[in-house]
Formats: sequence, structure tokens, C-alpha cells
Amino acid sequence: MTNQSDDHPVTDYFYKSTDGLRLHCAVHSARRPGGRPVLCLPGLTRNGRDFATLAEHLHERHEVLALDLRGRGRSAWDPDWSHYQLPIYVQDAWTLLESRETAPVIVVGTSLGALMGLVMAAARPERIAGLVLNDAGPELDPAGIQRIAGYVGQLGAVANWTEAVAQAKSVYGNTLPGLSDAQWLAYAQRSYRENAQGVPVPDMDPRIADAFRNQNSAPVDLWAVFAQIVSVPLLVVRGALSDLLAPTTVARMACEKPGLKNVTVAQRGHAPLLDEPECIAAIDQFLSINGLESDRCSHAHATDG
Repeated sequence: MTNQSDDHPVTDYFYKSTDGLRLHCAVHSARRPGGRPVLCLPGLTRNGRDFATLAEHLHERHEVLALDLRGRGRSAWDPDWSHYQLPIYVQDAWTLLESRETAPVIVVGTSLGALMGLVMAAARPERIAGLVLNDAGPELDPAGIQRIAGYVGQLGAVANWTEAVAQAKSVYGNTLPGLSDAQWLAYAQRSYRENAQGVPVPDMDPRIADAFRNQNSAPVDLWAVFAQIVSVPLLVVRGALSDLLAPTTVARMACEKPGLKNVTVAQRGHAPLLDEPECIAAIDQFLSINGLESDRCSHAHATDG
């Protein structure tokens, strides 16, 4: 068990995927249970630690499940790299919820995690009480995909944490301007883990890059999936500097779903960290407007206002 603080207990939960892989989820217990549980789904090269600050904020009323996708964090690496794909990630998330007999959840997904959330909300809307999409939607800008392809699995070795921080800055500096030295160190510590020799290495299976490039020949188009989402409240978070989620995509999403809410985060590219004040405020308002702070909520869309 990882105990973040006496007021914020965090438990390591391990479970088996349908194909037998040992997967990990950090469970941030609710201090005063009553709100809908929150399922946090990370990006392609990321892990559940990205949601620690958001979970610290939400755990007052919500149990927060921060999942490490297979091949990341404390989840096992898949011996077959072709399994690193969206449908299998989605099945792993359903298996987590079923293993814990979790009530309908609010999904907060970053990048790849947002795509997972879209698929889940379309397939089983009765299990998804609300959906927060962090800088990804049914259409992805090819420029952002090309940028990600340029670094995923391509990072050189580092010798210590100073070099790990410098490497993180070199990759993400343009998308996360203005972070302090302490924030960059925290970001690096969420991106890397120490190997047996105490040297930081990326906290992911490098073969995820092979799967990404193998599936990268065609652009992602989930508009048909998005059209199937009728009853699930939606909030879109977009970084003002994002090269993956275009303003035109957000505008089309809002046109097709009049109840959709969205917020643009200044000085953030792909993707906002979800600890920014405007993110926290937008998520709080989204939960309040849609009655998601209670475990007796409606799936009805909120009206714009």
C-alpha cells in the first residue's frame, strides 16, 4: 500500500486482464464517500501517476482509480507488442471496473485515455456517468501525431535525474512553458523510474513505439463513435498550444453535442497537466452541473450557460 498521507490514503490494486496480464491501478480513497467514482486513463507514454494532483483534489468526495495501462507504470509489459492497441486497452479498463464491481464512473482521459473514454461511453453509456476529454477527440491533427512519433521510443539513455529532467524539457518544453524547476522534476519523476542500477529509464515498454508506428498509417477518425454518445455529459479540455486537438475539432464536437462543455488552458500544448486552476475549476463545475458529486446522478446533458 502506498499511503500518500493520512488524509489521502492510496492503495495499490492489482488485477488480471482477460489475457492474464497483471495490471496495476492506484486507488485514491474518498475521504467522505458519496460522489461518483472517477476513472483516470493516461496518455500513450504516460501512467496513472499523472493524475496524483487531480486525485488529491477530488478524493474529498470521490474514489479515484488511476490506471496504469499495460506496458506502463506498475502494470506488466505485454510479451506481444501488437496488443498495445485501443480495443485491448478499453477491455482492460472494463475488466478493472468489473473486478471491483465499481458503480458507473466519471472517466477522465488524457490523449490516448480520452480516446478510450470515447469508445467506452459509446459502447456502454450506462456505465459512464460523465466523460472528461483532455486534449484529444474524435479527430487528431496529423502534425501532433507526427511529433509524437518523432520521440516515442526514440529517447536516448540518461545517467541520472538531472539528465532525465533535461530530456523531459527537450521533449515537452514547448508544450509546457513556464514550469518551475520543481515542477519539471516532478514531471520527470512521473515519466521515468529507476532501474536496478538506480538509473532513470522511461517508465514504459519501448515496444509501445512499434505498435504506435504500426497503427500510425491511417489518421484516427472516431466521429462515428462520437455520434453514438447521446446521454453521457462531456467536458473537453484543450491546451491553447495543442497540435493534436484543433479548435475546429472542438467546435464541431460542440455543434454535434449542444450540451458539451469545453475549456481552453493557456500556456499548455499537448496535453494540459490537469493541475492548472482553470482545469480544476472546469472539472468542479462539470461535476456540479451534472450532479456527479452525488452517487444518484442523471446522465442528462447540462444546458450551455
